[in-house]
Formats: sequence, C-alpha cells, structure tokens
Amino acid sequence: MENIESLEDFYKRKLDWMPENIRNEIGHFNVFTHEKYEVGKTKPLPYKRRDFFKIMFVVGNLEMAYADRVVTINKQALFFSNPQIPYKCGQLELIEDGIYCIFNRNFFLNFGDLSQYSVFQPNGNRVFELTDEQAEQVRVIYQKMNDELKSDYAFKYDVLRNLVFELIHFAMKMQPASEHEKIQINASQRIATLFLELLERQFPIEENHPKINLRSASDFADQLNIHVNHLNRAVKETTLKTTTQLIAERLLQEAKVLLRYSKWNVAEIAFALGFTEVTHFNNFFKKYVEVSPTKFRNV
Repeated sequence: MENIESLEDFYKRKLDWMPENIRNEIGHFNVFTHEKYEVGKTKPLPYKRRDFFKIMFVVGNLEMAYADRVVTINKQALFFSNPQIPYKCGQLELIEDGIYCIFNRNFFLNFGDLSQYSVFQPNGNRVFELTDEQAEQVRVIYQKMNDELKSDYAFKYDVLRNLVFELIHFAMKMQPASEHEKIQINASQRIATLFLELLERQFPIEENHPKINLRSASDFADQLNIHVNHLNRAVKETTLKTTTQLIAERLLQEAKVLLRYSKWNVAEIAFALGFTEVTHFNNFFKKYVEVSPTKFRNV
C-alpha cells in the first residue's frame, strides 16, 4: 500500500495546484463535483489512506473497497472515509455523477469528536445505498454547502460543520439502532485512542490552563503505564503516523490558534507549548509552515 495522501497531495493530483493558504489555515474544507471520466483514459485511484475526511455522494454502478470489504454500488450511494481507513474506488469511468466534500480533523477542532460516530469507526458501515428520494435530499445538502462556501457570511464555516453533521446523521438514521452502539476495537486501537484523548485533554491552552505537561512519547507512555515502544507500535499501526508526528501536529495546530487569536507574545506561546527556548519554537513552526510565528501572526 502506498503512503498516506495529504491534502497537498490531493490538490496536486486532482487540480495540479494548491490553495495558497492551505498551510496557514487552522482547518480546511472544500466541495468538489465528480467530473465525467473517459473510458480507458482514467487511472484507478490507489488503495491508500488519506490524511483527511471525505463524504462522497456518487451515482453509478461501481465497487468501493475499504478496509477488508468490497461493496458494490448498484445505483447511487453515500460514502464516508476517514484518515484511519484506506480505500479505493474501482472503475472511475462508471461514475455517472456525484459530489463530495473534504475536510481535515482541524476543521472540527473544539466542535465535536467525529470518531464517536459509527460511519467513522474502524468496523462501521461506510457505504449507504440511497433511494431516488434520499439521493435528492443529499443533493440539497451539498448544494447548501456550495452556496455557503461562496457566501461572505462571517460564520459560514459553522454552517458547513452543521451540514457535515446533517450528512452523518442522515446516514446513521438509515442503520438499525443496534449498529449505533460502540464497536469493539482491538488493543492497538484502544491504546491509540487513549493516547489521542490524553493529547487532546491538554488543549485548549488558556489562562486557567497555561501550559502543557506531556510533550514526548515517553511522557504519554508513563501516563498510560505502558512501554514507549508498545505505545509507538500501537499508534503507528492504527494511525499510520508516529507518536512524535501526532504530537507535533497538535502542537502546531494550537500554535496557530494562539498566534491568530490570543494576545500572548511569541515567547509566552512557546513556553505554554513546552518549548524551553523561543528559538526552538521558531524553528519548529517554520519547519512546518515555512514562515516564522511572527510573520504568520501578521498575515
């Protein structure tokens, strides 16, 4: 299986360009319409994970492969993918019509935990066949997304989050109530979930919670009372990312929020994020965003 596809990879593959502000955004959201593929001229999408969420409405007779399942879509369906589960769509030329939205985890920062919903859980159902009436309802939701994206409403991204939740609940209501119960997860998934919960519990940073205490893989392993190698293996197996990478991504996310919305100076933000030297924080931030914290704040 190939490496995980990032948002940047997606834009380069699909559009051969990348939004200028994608590295400066705290969260990202967009909507795309499925173009008509030409028979024999379309490369199949590789079976891989994507580092973002995708909710796709598709019309056509085709197969969707995800995790260890292959599902045949007979007419039209709603499909959910998340960063933990690899998938591919076979025979793209059989797609007659469709539309989809993509967004990263940061888009829902402090707005809810998507992993609690069965459509995004490891063994949950991801493909929902739709009647013509249901398909029309789904089209209306996507049209609202498109309209909202084009608007200049100050809180349009809150509206878009609500529309994403509308799609999630629309699909989950199609399942028997018993399927909404928590799905059994294996030991690695449980450890990775506990790690992510511990990581997230340190945020947001504010005056009443001014500094994080857990910054390294060994810090988290001590808290979970397991060996650091055990933690690293479980996290890598479940998320396809290293523990260090996930910690760095979350620190970067919080750094962007503090630089954008707090009145703290760069030194105070560096200290709050556990950096002993402002220089270390500057180097860390510039490595990922390609601009200094000060320049990011002033953009």
